[in-house]
Amino acid sequence: MNEKESGIGFSPVIPELLAPAGNFEKLVTAIHYGADAVYLGGKDFSLRAKAGNFDSDEIPKAVEYAHDKQVKVYLTVNIMAHNADLARLDGYLSSLTNLGIDGMIISDPGVMERAANMVPDVPIHLSTQANVTNSGAAAFWVRQGAKRLNLARELSLSEIKQIREKVSCELEIFVHGALCISYSGRCMLSSYMTQRDANRGNCAHPCRYSYALIEEKRPGEYFPVEEDERGTYIFNSKDLCLLRCLPELVAAGIDSLKIEGRMKSIFYVGGVVRVYRAALDYLRGLPTSSWRQPEQIEIPDEFMEEIVKTGTRGTTENFIRKRPGQKEMLYYSSRAEQQVEPVAVIREVGDHPLVEVRNVLKTGERIEYMAPGIDLVPLTVEAMHDQKGEPVVRANPGNLVHLTTAPAFSTAEKNGILRRRRPDRD
Repeated sequence: MNEKESGIGFSPVIPELLAPAGNFEKLVTAIHYGADAVYLGGKDFSLRAKAGNFDSDEIPKAVEYAHDKQVKVYLTVNIMAHNADLARLDGYLSSLTNLGIDGMIISDPGVMERAANMVPDVPIHLSTQANVTNSGAAAFWVRQGAKRLNLARELSLSEIKQIREKVSCELEIFVHGALCISYSGRCMLSSYMTQRDANRGNCAHPCRYSYALIEEKRPGEYFPVEEDERGTYIFNSKDLCLLRCLPELVAAGIDSLKIEGRMKSIFYVGGVVRVYRAALDYLRGLPTSSWRQPEQIEIPDEFMEEIVKTGTRGTTENFIRKRPGQKEMLYYSSRAEQQVEPVAVIREVGDHPLVEVRNVLKTGERIEYMAPGIDLVPLTVEAMHDQKGEPVVRANPGNLVHLTTAPAFSTAEKNGILRRRRPDRD
């Protein structure tokens, strides 16, 4: 356990909360809701080529913004490189010199060696794509120069603890987000079905497609293939959620807790970061005596209730307690039904905050402000005005309007998110 002196004994060190930044707006949102660090990709060599990503001019701006907020920035250079990629790699790596990034996330040994030679001052973080599933592999990568290892998602808590005992480098694990039906993301479905290589950043997510399965030689064994007219989603895992496991992960000495989602919305990024930040702060405030039995520490139900409102496919703890089974799959749809949706992002604060509308918003509607922490502020939209002062009864996505709410909305913070219960759920 990584420990610190509390004055009355030792308590575990609260790990870094690492959030996805698929574009600049998501970076801002993640930082607003409490991320300690963000990870982002450039236009090349990143495993999320379809995310917004950052060009050569945007990366320095992202680093400057994050560092101004005392937040670290890690850059993904995590494709499984082919020879053609290596031919372009040196120029890309040289462009990263002096940008001030705090680490590079790499999975390919060839890329790792080049990076260590060309930008030796930037720590190398081994990607989960390298599939570290044992202490021997962990020790090997440390000898190659990795300062941090993102362990494979297929590990149990017991296996994670065993690796922690064997290596002294930083350890990072995914605690929330989408799961691939493959070893830590090394999937070939997309290549075979769409000619888009998931291991080079261009996944088409065929595991979320609708399928029908017939196996004629196994009578009496059935997959649920006729739930609706579209077929079934037999490869569609629920989303990883280790919120309830945080006390034991913290006590195990994990250095960084990572959230997946560079291609998700700012509502998802902000909502998930907000809950995990609040949960870690809750754990930080516990008395030292509580950490004598971390397995007895419970995360309050309200945290899980909030995380469910941000999820896309339900939740699973994956391998952390036991091997996952059929209940960890979402057979009926590519997504779980959502109870809430974002309606606006706060752009300017004041007595009548200026908001950018994301879903149709009408006067008289009841909404909620997602405050940093776990608190919500219920509001009723009494009036809206455009930037010329003209009254607006209905605001459409992309509109900028000033809100008049009951109660008056004096606690608004720039970049905060407003949400509502979905109209079709009332």
